[in-house]
Amino acid sequence: MNGKKCLGILLLTLAIISCKDGKGEKPAVELKEDKSFIYPNDIDLNDFEGIVEGDSVRAFTLVNPNGIKAVFTNYGQRLIALYTPDKNGEMADVVLGFPTLDHYINSKEKYFGAIIGRYGNRIAHGTFTIGDTTYTLVKNNGENHLHGGTKGFESKVWQTEQIGDSTLIFSRTSPHMEEGYPGNLNVKVKYTLSSENALKIQYKAGTDQSTVVNLTHHSYFNLKGEGNGDINDHILYINAGQFTPVNEDLIPKGTFESVASSPMDFTTAKKIGRDLEEDYEQLQFGRGYDHNYILNHPNEPEGVLLAAKVWEPVSGRKMEVYTDEPGMQFYGGNFMDGTTTGKSGKAYLKRGAFCLETQHFPNSPNEPNFPSTLLNPGEVYTSTCIYKFGLEPE
Repeated sequence: MNGKKCLGILLLTLAIISCKDGKGEKPAVELKEDKSFIYPNDIDLNDFEGIVEGDSVRAFTLVNPNGIKAVFTNYGQRLIALYTPDKNGEMADVVLGFPTLDHYINSKEKYFGAIIGRYGNRIAHGTFTIGDTTYTLVKNNGENHLHGGTKGFESKVWQTEQIGDSTLIFSRTSPHMEEGYPGNLNVKVKYTLSSENALKIQYKAGTDQSTVVNLTHHSYFNLKGEGNGDINDHILYINAGQFTPVNEDLIPKGTFESVASSPMDFTTAKKIGRDLEEDYEQLQFGRGYDHNYILNHPNEPEGVLLAAKVWEPVSGRKMEVYTDEPGMQFYGGNFMDGTTTGKSGKAYLKRGAFCLETQHFPNSPNEPNFPSTLLNPGEVYTSTCIYKFGLEPE
């Protein structure tokens, strides 16, 4: 056996896998997994079997011919592991997370790898108005509402359907007034792992009453491997000439500001940590980067466009982000503090990961100049995010 692969290529066909979700069984599927690759600290799928609020939880695996492997749980649609190779062919898990379902349920770090909804990011004072009606949401971030509330989509068990070894579909109906949001919202999210090493996320939703929706994915990435130090030496490019500046509570001020000649400028790729120590108000408010970037879309955007590219020079790993959303939150792990231990037994240090969350803008329901997040009956909410992995040429 060499250090990169087990001898030979062994295709193991796992027996019939049921997709129980607590609301009935889905058709059984046959999952093929290529065991010729070594996955360090591999997830034990049995550690994600359990019952949450009467619904069955389990883990699901997607794998492509190149050995890229993604492991999910239907508890919060979490991406709990994502293995990609470095320039030497060595696999590493590049998303932060925990080794068991119990860890996710009980940890203070509730968003690792999860879907965020109904509304990703912040809504000022936890209120918004539709027509003549003002709605009051759960305030779980000081006086503001964050990421869907105390028990948002990240804390729910989702119905699951697996299609072969490349596709997962999660679905759920969020009931009227859940966490304060009006309308019964039917949500379906499709994850596809392609042979081109792209993890594609497609969101779709409909409602029976006017409401606001802003869904996103909240994986914490470290391309050196989860738990392997900070991400300050990662090199980042963001396709955005403007951002939405925030106040001390990280609520947008309602204005657009140029990134030019400021630490916010990633239109020319640079190390994430290069300008962190500059005396700049926006970095002080966020304790670093925690800002919504206004992506450079054409006047009439069609399909998905490149939002960001990040790579890590030592491993050579590269990740590109594509989306049809108008914005993307770049979060640099500023609130991590080393007190959380991850699935490989390593402490997650301050700035030990980054997030690139495709989205509409924070607090859009209260900012008429921002792109609208209003969804009416008969309309269909759609959103696409693609994380594509590869190697950066030396």
